[in-house]
Amino acid sequence: MKKIALLGILFLSIGVQADTVYVSNEKDNTVSVIDSKTQKVTDTIKVGQRPRGIVLDKSKTKLFVCASDDDTVQILDLKSKKVVANLPSGEDPEQFALHPNGIELYIANENDAMVTVVNTVKKSVVTQIEVGIEPEGMAVSPDGKLAITTTETSNFLHWIDTKTKKIVHTTLVDQRPRYIEFSKSGDKVWASSEIGGTVMVVDTATKKSIAKIKFAIPGIFKDQIQPVGIRLTRDGKYAFVALGPANHVAVIDAKTYKVITYLLVGKRVWQMAFAENEHQLYTTNGISGDVSVIDVNELKVVKSIKVGRYPWGIAVVPTN
Repeated sequence: MKKIALLGILFLSIGVQADTVYVSNEKDNTVSVIDSKTQKVTDTIKVGQRPRGIVLDKSKTKLFVCASDDDTVQILDLKSKKVVANLPSGEDPEQFALHPNGIELYIANENDAMVTVVNTVKKSVVTQIEVGIEPEGMAVSPDGKLAITTTETSNFLHWIDTKTKKIVHTTLVDQRPRYIEFSKSGDKVWASSEIGGTVMVVDTATKKSIAKIKFAIPGIFKDQIQPVGIRLTRDGKYAFVALGPANHVAVIDAKTYKVITYLLVGKRVWQMAFAENEHQLYTTNGISGDVSVIDVNELKVVKSIKVGRYPWGIAVVPTN
């Protein structure tokens, strides 16, 4: 404990970029606001029921919030700290991805087996796309040409042409896929399978698997290792994978696909987000109700920040 405290002091003394971190608290129906320099919660914002996925708009002045039990995506104005609009989202929105054009939002609707595409400017549904059973993960390629959703029960990645809004391919992955992350160049897709206990790396051009990553943590039962959130560094060096009830984040060499180390964080680590400069990585830990701060350069956990009940989604806004 003393070691973590000392690391935290060092972490603050060397200087941290002035970011603001937003965390959705699933059980409290709130969003916690964290000042990255003080590493403290500065505000708590009331939002809709069961907030989960959160994504910044292109201007980084608004936050889209999946209010899953309200069947809507809310637009939270970051200056006024108020919900200013509700978007039609389909039933039970969980995760979503914003197209690079900053207008179209691709939303996974778990109960409907649909992907709903919403125009965030007109606040209207563009179309709905039928996919497999229980869609959750959602991603759009950096060039905006492809969207992918995971279907938890069907165990597929569904590839969607964003121009035609049609499914163009399906890739079978391991059991209960939860999250997708494109590489920064868009040539690869990383997909986590929670019950399968693996992360699959898929070639975007061929839509075929090129690597499957497995995990083993000393002293942790295999069935507790449940990969969910994934984050890739811009330089292509590291991949970080949240391992759910294993309470660890795996650090992976993104070129060799080998696990480098495991970092102990809070209980049931779910999602993650980088600071703007990628020197820090923040994790949401659902059961312990806190956010862990990882020093990316040192690959060490340096801080734990208490937030609301069952923190789920996370987004970071650089402060000008």
